[in-house]
Amino acid sequence: MPTTTFTSSSAKRRIAGLAGIVMLAVPLAACGSSSPSGAPQPIARVDSLTGNTTAIALDKGFTDALTSLSVAPGVVGTAKLESGSVVFPITGGSVRVFKKGEVVPYVIGEIQHEGSGLSLTADGTVVKLTNFNVDPGAQRVYGDVTVNGKVAATSAYLFTLDGATLKPLTTSGNTATLTGTKVEISPVAAPLLDTTFGTTAVKPGLLVGIATITVNTTPGK
Repeated sequence: MPTTTFTSSSAKRRIAGLAGIVMLAVPLAACGSSSPSGAPQPIARVDSLTGNTTAIALDKGFTDALTSLSVAPGVVGTAKLESGSVVFPITGGSVRVFKKGEVVPYVIGEIQHEGSGLSLTADGTVVKLTNFNVDPGAQRVYGDVTVNGKVAATSAYLFTLDGATLKPLTTSGNTATLTGTKVEISPVAAPLLDTTFGTTAVKPGLLVGIATITVNTTPGK
């Protein structure tokens, strides 16, 4: 897959959905919050996600940390760099969203991003994190890892999601947008990156950026 490198200042099978991506299979007004028996029911759901993106606005602390390590970030495959955010196309998955407070977790499903990812390059070593799969219920993002073209891990726990700063859902036409989820380096990815690049500077919980999910509210076939 082609890799495009970008500067820090402008800066797994499947990143986005981050703790609350909403795809509306039917209008919200048509969904009740509970069944006749009182069991909570989803206010929004889609059984086959299709289209649109997860964008992560890169945090300056993250890009500064990479600069201090002489690590150049980049995008892989169909990912893009736009206005300081890395953007990953959503390629599949499904999701159910409940009223916050009725069910824990209140977003259940997965959001897949096949064929795109991030690259980290330093001193001839190229690490690619690709094929992100967001599990909003577990607040984790999984993906594949290669080092200089060789597979190092598959479906590894790469990022932790923190939805404490999540903003209310907005909708427009056939799209829904959710923004505010923090994306952080996981306890699994941090030592892997430290070992690969020969450092101790990458810590679990390092803020990568803030996610904005824009999804097609029309379910796929």
